[in-house]
Amino acid sequence: MADLMRLHLTANLPIRVEPLVFAGRVEFRLGNAFPAVLVVDAEALPRLAEAVAEGQAALDAARGGQ
Repeated sequence: MADLMRLHLTANLPIRVEPLVFAGRVEFRLGNAFPAVLVVDAEALPRLAEAVAEGQAALDAARGGQ
């Protein structure tokens, strides 16, 4: 998939959050020297939170709930 960008987030990766109130968005800056930026519309934030929770639940289930 040539059009796919993959980011590997680790526990020690700096993540800075900047609310872009004027635009109704939140900016997530991942990393320091050459940060990747994820810009999320306010209306999409609950879905992003759900997706993260779904991923965590899937990992927990695969590990036997550890």
